[in-house]
Amino acid sequence: MKTIFLVDDSVTILLSMSAILSKAGYATEKAASAEEGLAKLKGGLKPDLLITDLNMPGMNGIEFIREVRKLPNHRFMPILFLTTESQQSKRDEAKAAGASGWLVKPVNAEQLIGTIKLVVK
Repeated sequence: MKTIFLVDDSVTILLSMSAILSKAGYATEKAASAEEGLAKLKGGLKPDLLITDLNMPGMNGIEFIREVRKLPNHRFMPILFLTTESQQSKRDEAKAAGASGWLVKPVNAEQLIGTIKLVVK
């Protein structure tokens, strides 16, 4: 079973996405901040995919991606941004930081699962 790591400061997003992913046959891990997410990855969590919010208090999603990409075990892990932001400049910045793709909130279940199937083999 593939594991998807969700990092978002919204409990509602974490719960709804986790439910969608569980129904689709994925295991999920969750963190409510980039700092918590980084600690879990440094602590040995090895997900098949990371989905992170962009706008979070403290470390934002782009800073988080940069830190994740410094970790040897996670240098090539697929990472998707899930955010309300849709400006091209933010997408470019996320890609430069190491993001594999981008989803705009609210994302429906079919779009979410379809995108995951593209990046998780």
